[in-house]
Amino acid sequence: MTDRNRIQGMVRREALGLMAAGGAILMTGAPARAAQATKPIGGIMPVSTTPYTATGEIDHEDLAKTMKFYESCGANGSLWPLGGGDAPLLSKEERMKGFETIANACRPLKMASVLSCQGADQATMLEYVTKAESLNPDGIAVQPPANKPFTDDEAYNYFAPVAKITKRPIIMTNNPQGFPSLATNLRLAKEFPNFGYVKEEGNPIPAHIRADIAAKPGLRMVLSTGGGPSYLYDLALGVDGQATAQGAYADLSVAILKAYRAGKKDLAAEIFSKMLLMMNCETFIPGTQRYVFHKRGVFKSLMARRAGAGAAGKNYTVVEVAQLPVEKAEIELRFAQLKPYLATGL
Repeated sequence: MTDRNRIQGMVRREALGLMAAGGAILMTGAPARAAQATKPIGGIMPVSTTPYTATGEIDHEDLAKTMKFYESCGANGSLWPLGGGDAPLLSKEERMKGFETIANACRPLKMASVLSCQGADQATMLEYVTKAESLNPDGIAVQPPANKPFTDDEAYNYFAPVAKITKRPIIMTNNPQGFPSLATNLRLAKEFPNFGYVKEEGNPIPAHIRADIAAKPGLRMVLSTGGGPSYLYDLALGVDGQATAQGAYADLSVAILKAYRAGKKDLAAEIFSKMLLMMNCETFIPGTQRYVFHKRGVFKSLMARRAGAGAAGKNYTVVEVAQLPVEKAEIELRFAQLKPYLATGL
């Protein structure tokens, strides 16, 4: 056996051992819960990619299957739909039906279902929240409308009604412009016990995360996001977990978190370096994650929606990802580097 093979074997055993070690080191303290939380909120909570059939419709069987896949990876929950789940390309009816699929799929699992209720305006957001609440999910996610500035009072008045509809944990995604402000999140958390869970995307993200962490326990939880390239540094800053659209590699995210919390930072960095290979691949082979979901037996098809005028007045076209042999070969090359760290084989 070569030295390289021995090292890979040791790293694989150590990574899988940490992943099997249980949730005791998943977070710095006990899982945070709001008044009606039934499952832990925090740790690794991927933003789900939306699977499609060969004709570009949502594949609800695969959407439900994704929840089971995440659980097999050791994830705590999932958020859907956000940008990584094609939220702008989904109709209201599709989102409502998807809510039902995810809530039903997660009910018998340890996985927490978090239904994302953002809308173009407050009325639309509250309509989604009302529908989500009727399905008894484990959490609700909200965020400001795109490109809409808020004063602190406007932001408070926009989101406070959510707490009158649901007592479940409410995860707030701060947008890249920094709305809502930390002051608003603290005000909401002080008044409502189910606010104070922040998914931080305000730029610059590290500065916002540092401020959020310093504001605890006024804030209850801070999750890393922004696509995931700063995940290792975010852990150094003290985040409670990750909620970003890297679900095809959820077991790697879990292994990184557990290794880091156990003081095995070199191992965490080693696993993260392999994950970065796949994240980088997505930038020049769009649909890489879909290919990996398909390869791992989660998605049946390689179909994706792309923004743009489509048939029958749709705001998207339907394409098949990774069609070229060179694209498939590159994804396979990079995916092969992940195998020592995967929890579920393919």
